[in-house]
Amino acid sequence: MKRIYYYYLGLTGFFGLFILLMLWNTILVPSTHLPISLVLFVIITPLLLPMRGLLNANLKSCTWMTYISLFYFTHGVAEAFNSPAEIVYALLEVFFSLLLCTGCAFYVYKAEKIK
Repeated sequence: MKRIYYYYLGLTGFFGLFILLMLWNTILVPSTHLPISLVLFVIITPLLLPMRGLLNANLKSCTWMTYISLFYFTHGVAEAFNSPAEIVYALLEVFFSLLLCTGCAFYVYKAEKIK
């Protein structure tokens, strides 16, 4: 598979995860214990840190995005086991985080293999 396809796979995972987390924490199941702005700040900020580099196809940013996506994978697995009412959202989070991790990791791997 061409390297650009892995990049698009990573972007699909990124935007899918971003949209899912925004909808999940604001519209679908908003928090009753904490302010929504605090929840969004804690959940979305790590995803946004390497976003500019990811959009510019920077290899270092894609590597960091791979590491950060593992945090969302862990969160999704924990939510799937802890709250059965939200299992669909949790499994979508796992899916998109794996898509992001796989796409970015193979994009970086293919780029380093070419050098």
